[in-house]
Amino acid sequence: MLIAVLLLILFAVGLAGGAPGGAEDAALRHKSEFQVVLDMPVGTPLEDTSRVLQEMGAHLAGVPEVTDYQTYAGTSAPINFNGLVRQYYLRAQPELGDLQVNLVDKAHRSRKSHEIAVAVRPALVEIARRHGGTVKVVEVPPGPPVLAPIVAEVYGPDYAGQQKAAQQLRAIFEQTRDIADIDSTVEETAPRLLLRIDRQKAASLGVAQAEVVRTMRAALAGEDVTPLHTGSARYEIPVRIRLPAEKLAGLDSLMKLRVRAADGTLVPMSELVQATPAEREQTIYHKDLLPVVYVLGDMAGGLDSPLYGMFAMRDAIGRLAAPQGGSLGEYFVRQPDDPYAEYAIKWDGEWQVTFETFRDMGLAYAVGLILIYLLVVAQFRSYVVPLVIMAPIPLTVIGVMPGHALLGAQFTATSMIGMIALAGIIVRNSILLVDFINLQVAQGMELERAVIDSAATRAKPIVLTGLAAMIGALFILDDPIFNGLAIALIFGILVSTLLTLVVIPVLYYAVMRRKLANPANPAPQPQEAT
Repeated sequence: MLIAVLLLILFAVGLAGGAPGGAEDAALRHKSEFQVVLDMPVGTPLEDTSRVLQEMGAHLAGVPEVTDYQTYAGTSAPINFNGLVRQYYLRAQPELGDLQVNLVDKAHRSRKSHEIAVAVRPALVEIARRHGGTVKVVEVPPGPPVLAPIVAEVYGPDYAGQQKAAQQLRAIFEQTRDIADIDSTVEETAPRLLLRIDRQKAASLGVAQAEVVRTMRAALAGEDVTPLHTGSARYEIPVRIRLPAEKLAGLDSLMKLRVRAADGTLVPMSELVQATPAEREQTIYHKDLLPVVYVLGDMAGGLDSPLYGMFAMRDAIGRLAAPQGGSLGEYFVRQPDDPYAEYAIKWDGEWQVTFETFRDMGLAYAVGLILIYLLVVAQFRSYVVPLVIMAPIPLTVIGVMPGHALLGAQFTATSMIGMIALAGIIVRNSILLVDFINLQVAQGMELERAVIDSAATRAKPIVLTGLAAMIGALFILDDPIFNGLAIALIFGILVSTLLTLVVIPVLYYAVMRRKLANPANPAPQPQEAT
């Protein structure tokens, strides 16, 4: 019996390696919206960004489940759940754009929001690629928002080396199956012109430098020169002057502008300003005061959990050479101890949330088991009997894991909560059996007869209470968040209850038969509550 139970536990635990969804929450699939984030090449005009957004919007308009969408070119969309961490509300460059897509109510569509987002991604990616841009389909996260589902943080002694390592890491992302929405914080180089005032010449002509700057700003960004008041307007209307949009494409129109010198003559900008070619400055990101480069990705294949994609890349990453030679360090739960001594990556994103969630749940589970043991020790005044009573707790795995696999559900944090609750339920059943055996033995019945009668007599109340708990869990089986809790309770109670009626009596008999055969060692009795 023990060998069979151990084999069943090993089989159930082995199902976790092939679970069809990993640890991602099923609530991801029941949202009424998603977001499309567009990144065009640096320096792309606002009109081109808007044109690409309109093309993607036209495609989305043909999706039956889409009710409407809003485009935001060169500015950020209203802050949402993702914007809290991903900082989309700071996107305000001409080459950046957002699409907010709204879906019909889930009661009026057959596909879930996650299925719709996966289905429209290839076409949107192709539209963006055709115009030289990249696109990410961003869904509302089911739990705490993260920078991206798959995040690799690159640390090192030199930021240029970090960027080089990040580019190599991004190539591995692109070569790994089912990883989509790949991006990094390494910005493309883009040219720019630095306009510098010839101070000596401006001073000789009697032109103030502030006047030159004001004139350029007015031409490029516009300047309010006077308010206009009307009898019907509630607020004043500003009168703004600036160069026409068609003259802002080149530098010639700006250089033809004139400023007045001290003697009243008009001096063209070309005589006062020098244009120097340069490159745009790139953003340097920091985390915990350390410079970091991010590489981002998402899963879009048959396995939704980002953990599968993350571990699928580990072999290729292990073969990467660091910019200074050697291999890249790899960290999962903490940053490198000395990031300035080596180039290393630290995994973040949903992995970090998953690790912290199940770590804390595991600690709570362990504390719960210790408290249960102490309570049973105090009740039966024995250190061995509580171990027998708690032995069926691992049996819950035999029901929980196959139950998730049978229904194609993901093992979530609520599933872990269900396993913690099952520990108390199973211990209650064990106490009923052991207490009955001890009472019968105390009345003079043989241990073998008492063991058999305990299972026969207590089977009905144990089964009825378990059945009541299972029926109660049925009502939350279709809930997107507490689905895992329901599956854990239903299948865990079903299997563990049936096995407990066999395992506990047999195990208790095996442990106590020699002790109870000696009259000097009476059966441990539960103490009456006072």
